[in-house]
Amino acid sequence: MVNDTTRLLGLEGLAVVDVITAGQDGNECGQGPIVHLVTADETARACPECGTPAARVKEWVTTRPRDLPVAGRRCDLRWRKRRWYCDESACPRGTFTEHVAQVPARARLTARLRQATGAAVADGGRTIVQSARDHGVSWPVAWAAFTAHAARVLPDQPAPVTVLGIDEIRRGRPRWSWEETTGTWQTVVDRWHVGFVDISGGQGLLGQVEGRTSAAVTGWLGERSQAWRDGVAFVAIDMCTIFKSAVRAVLPQARLVIDHFHIVQLANAAVTEVRRRVTVQVRGRRGRKGNREWELRNRLTRSAARMHGSQLDPMVDDLMALPKRIGVPILAAWNAKEDLLDLLALARTHPDRAVIAERLFRFYDRCAASGLSELHRLASTVETWWPEILAFIQTGVTNAGSEGTNRVIKTVARDAYGFRNPENQRLRTRCATTRRGRGCLNPA
Repeated sequence: MVNDTTRLLGLEGLAVVDVITAGQDGNECGQGPIVHLVTADETARACPECGTPAARVKEWVTTRPRDLPVAGRRCDLRWRKRRWYCDESACPRGTFTEHVAQVPARARLTARLRQATGAAVADGGRTIVQSARDHGVSWPVAWAAFTAHAARVLPDQPAPVTVLGIDEIRRGRPRWSWEETTGTWQTVVDRWHVGFVDISGGQGLLGQVEGRTSAAVTGWLGERSQAWRDGVAFVAIDMCTIFKSAVRAVLPQARLVIDHFHIVQLANAAVTEVRRRVTVQVRGRRGRKGNREWELRNRLTRSAARMHGSQLDPMVDDLMALPKRIGVPILAAWNAKEDLLDLLALARTHPDRAVIAERLFRFYDRCAASGLSELHRLASTVETWWPEILAFIQTGVTNAGSEGTNRVIKTVARDAYGFRNPENQRLRTRCATTRRGRGCLNPA
């Protein structure tokens, strides 16, 4: 009974007996072909309750399961199958209808259509609405297919991790309620998600928890086994004391590493604050076009190592030509920022401790000699987080993987026009951020 048309259709356990094209034998023009099927699997006559093969036919029934398009055309399947009597006296089931793996009992969709619908969301990056429209199903069916596919491809527990990245991302505004007993506002919904990312391996996003609290972070880490926690050697975070205290409590052996992106961001913010403050003090207003310090605002936050001499030298000359109350503080802040960048540039170069100490002292000395409160605050922050900054210089570990994951999370939320259910959002984002690790983005 296996013919070329059956092989082309590829539904295991079913055989094609006839194909009626559009405009033939009552098939209306414009519709896809009607494919008539019969059962080709002898195990389909076994009772699903007791497994006894049936011998008596009760009746014939015809079902119309929906399937994937064939050769670009959606086919209308007509499966004529038998309803059998179960002759086993001890079996509580009297009758049953034939079914195969691709078309289970009472199924209106083939298994491969459901799988393709779910894979389009989990692996193809489509939204639920788009996948439902592309495959001709409803939103609830597409969502159920996605959750089933995600349960198959995502592991229950993450594999061991050497470098763990922790970072937060806002998913919306928080909600508050007034507590009458305490007379204070209490958080009802904390619109933050904290993600745990495998920085050293290819697992991507390991999991997310709702709420940016120490209890949320320690709770997720505490659910992992002791062997898993002992295998974490480095934890990359931003300058967040919540993450720092949580990691110290659960992963005491891990070495904390501060991502240099946030340090540079603080240094650039200090330069901007100095520029704005002295402009207001001297000019009595905010900077605007015609004020050279305002026109140089973007160049001041760039690294001197990435600037050409034709840009760097004129910028210094222009700052020196400004009134001293404006140019001198801005130039001092810019030099301190560059000293800090020179210190961070030692990462991945295996520097000697004397070189690190020399550049660190130069940064501290310039901040102290400037007399600027913004630079004093920056130096205090660097001093507070110096062990973690030193770990970055010595290891070169960054939290770039977490930042890239956050970008994908924002893209998924934007494509879906937001999420009402945080659990659904966590499942969608985890599938989207692990596609490369599961090989879905590898053409090979």
